[in-house]
Amino acid sequence: MNEGPLRTYLSKRHFDRTSEPRGDDASASSEKPRFVVQIHDASTMHFDFRLEADGVLKSWSVPKGPSTDPKDKRLAMPTEDHPLDYRDFEGVIPQGEYGGGTVIVWDQGHYRPTAHDKKGRPVPFTEALEKGHVTFWMEGKKLRGGYALTRFRGGPDSDERESWLLVKADDEHAGGQGTPDPRRARSVLSGHTLKQVAEDVAAETGTAQDAGGSGKKNQGKRGGGKGRK
Repeated sequence: MNEGPLRTYLSKRHFDRTSEPRGDDASASSEKPRFVVQIHDASTMHFDFRLEADGVLKSWSVPKGPSTDPKDKRLAMPTEDHPLDYRDFEGVIPQGEYGGGTVIVWDQGHYRPTAHDKKGRPVPFTEALEKGHVTFWMEGKKLRGGYALTRFRGGPDSDERESWLLVKADDEHAGGQGTPDPRRARSVLSGHTLKQVAEDVAAETGTAQDAGGSGKKNQGKRGGGKGRK
């Protein structure tokens, strides 16, 4: 496929060492755009929040994860666009590789853009992104209801690092439970925790892994791929 927006993603990875998808077989964009939230136990624990748009997954790193409490303003740092088939990636990125650590699919589903201009006309999602404020309705297995992403620092004409806030709308799906402990959270694909996924990969590859996916032998061996359903 034409590298296009995936150029940065591809340049950071060695696909003979990591089992992350190259994006060669990425499916076409769907009529109902999809999202995925992954927990990534890398150098620091964080949630990766990804929304399908323009044939890729627009991505943000959310250190504390998305919250169901409208009072929580969660920092979201933009990262490189990812291929669409990354939404099913679950496994271990070998240590020494970019983002080395264990990944689970915490939630996935569809979302619906809800941004409108002052006259009530729908605003295309990518246009709203460029302007720095998008609203959307999520239909996931865990996350549901309205959310907003708002840029508060940086941007196309700024030298500052771009930063956004992810906030839950105050609707019928809002609640005070926030975000679960990522180390105890379970994948919606395999039902496994981070530790269990790391142990699965260790058993399959013969590479000893800790919960963060650091190999203690055969470190360069490929980690896990898609989670088992």
